Amino acid sequence: MLDVEILGAPPGAPPQAEIERLVGIALASAQVEDGHLAVTFVDADTIASLNAEHRGKNGPTDVLAFPVDEAGPSAGPRELGDVVICADHTEDLREAIVHGALHLAGMDHETDDGEMLALQAELLTW
Repeated sequence: MLDVEILGAPPGAPPQAEIERLVGIALASAQVEDGHLAVTFVDADTIASLNAEHRGKNGPTDVLAFPVDEAGPSAGPRELGDVVICADHTEDLREAIVHGALHLAGMDHETDDGEMLALQAELLTW
């Protein structure tokens, strides 16, 4: 079972049920069916700071993902990680949610041959 914690949702964000559905289909596409994750909405300054600290890139971005537990046995519920979204720098919040969840599932569009972005586009049509 997935446990999705939503923090700081701005006006205009998808409702909780829609965020949970988007996370669920993204993770299910990678055979991840249980665990806990947080989707946190932050301002531009916060995401710029995280972007600099964790990626060495200056300025705000749309979405960052911070995976925690890798696949395999754990002592309790699997902690999948955090998806951090800056609504002010995101054209499509639904796309950012799916994008972040796919990263938590282990996908990386910077190293694959387009599979992650193709899957993301497909999932968004569902």
